[in-house]
Amino acid sequence: MTTLRQQLGDAGEREAEDYLVKRALQLIERNYRCRSGEIDLVMTDPNPSDADEVLVFVEVRLRGRGAQVSALDSVDANKRSRLTSAARHFLMSNPQWQNHPCRFDVIAMDATNDRLVWVPNAFEVE
Repeated sequence: MTTLRQQLGDAGEREAEDYLVKRALQLIERNYRCRSGEIDLVMTDPNPSDADEVLVFVEVRLRGRGAQVSALDSVDANKRSRLTSAARHFLMSNPQWQNHPCRFDVIAMDATNDRLVWVPNAFEVE
């Protein structure tokens, strides 16, 4: 049985996916999980301004009313580290993507302003 929080998270991920697909990104995998973490969406961006097709690891963050930290600010150093580790695992497990340029995007949704914010290339791998 899924919790309300899981249902809201799933709905947010579907909304984020729909938003990105409308902007020409293509879904490779949803909810890639490994021991080091999870990546909500793995997609390709066929038309970035600075390169050929890019592999995009997307973190979807939702925050309800009364949250102490915004959805975007909740992607802290610890979360970035887990995303980076999961992305490395994805690349090791899927060698066909190893030569693609990669980036990390964040989709942030806050109940207080009821809007979706897409931040392409939200952070660099450290």
